Amino acid sequence: MELKNRPRRLRSTPELRKMVRETRIDASSLIYPMFVMDGKARVDEITALPGQYRYTVDMVDPKIEELLKAGVNSIMLFGIPEHKDETGTQAYAEDGIIQRAVSYIKNRYPELYVITDVCLCEYTSHGHCGVVCECGRRHDVDNDKTLELLSRTAVSQVLAGADMVAPSDMMDGRVAAIRSALDNNGFTNTPIMSYAVKFASSFYGPFREAAGSAPSFGDRKSYQMDFHNRREGIKEALLDVEEGADIVMVKPCMSYLDMIRDVYERTDIPVATYSVSGEYAMVKAAAAKGWIDEKSIMCEMAVAAFRAGASLYETYYAKELAECIKEGRIG
Repeated sequence: MELKNRPRRLRSTPELRKMVRETRIDASSLIYPMFVMDGKARVDEITALPGQYRYTVDMVDPKIEELLKAGVNSIMLFGIPEHKDETGTQAYAEDGIIQRAVSYIKNRYPELYVITDVCLCEYTSHGHCGVVCECGRRHDVDNDKTLELLSRTAVSQVLAGADMVAPSDMMDGRVAAIRSALDNNGFTNTPIMSYAVKFASSFYGPFREAAGSAPSFGDRKSYQMDFHNRREGIKEALLDVEEGADIVMVKPCMSYLDMIRDVYERTDIPVATYSVSGEYAMVKAAAAKGWIDEKSIMCEMAVAAFRAGASLYETYYAKELAECIKEGRIG
């Protein structure tokens, strides 16, 4: 029988296409980033992130119930304190905004998996991710002093009830320092999701408005990665695995799918990625102009991340994606 001219593309019905799908997505793999702030009875819209809000602790219930109803069972909390200072003391204060938010949420919604961001940028008056020291004529972040404060932050968040901590600061050695601090306080089973491959990116702009965390001087290029470097990203991921990370993250997502694949192929732990604020804002802006189909683009971007090797996908579209999975548009 002559076979060489037969078509190689699968002749399929929609049902068969779904049966043989190579990349599958489940709502349990989605993480929703949520901003909580000091104060009472406030829900503030984030101008640069249409449809996203900052919540005081007493106002989070409707959003959490909306997420759970859609099938999203994991959130990542970012705190916005009323008071900021040079060393970010509200990041590790027993009554800090994150600590109060975690306690409130876990008491009311024990089924919700709560991940906390471990970084100082939202809490420092200068907006940098660590303690700033003056080195000659310039200011820089003191890596080792920052490790102590990051460790205190992680422990305080877990004491409040956090299920997982996620250091996003990019200080050298912070995974090992946090792991040691958690273990020494009896939290040997608390996992760490490390922002292992975090590039100095222009895609973070809207987030800095949302969290009020833009640096007041300089930039973060001395401790975030140069986006030209691929092998350095792999090295950073492997170092964090060696230090005890349970999950490693690549951030941003859309322009770094190659890094997701590289890390996936070279590590034996789950890989997460964060579809960051700039990615969300671009889709929202183009959709508002009627230039793209928002749902289709949102779904395609998510599938690309999972196809590249991500096991977890953090996104402002978590609820909408979960609904699309229920509808059968993706999954």
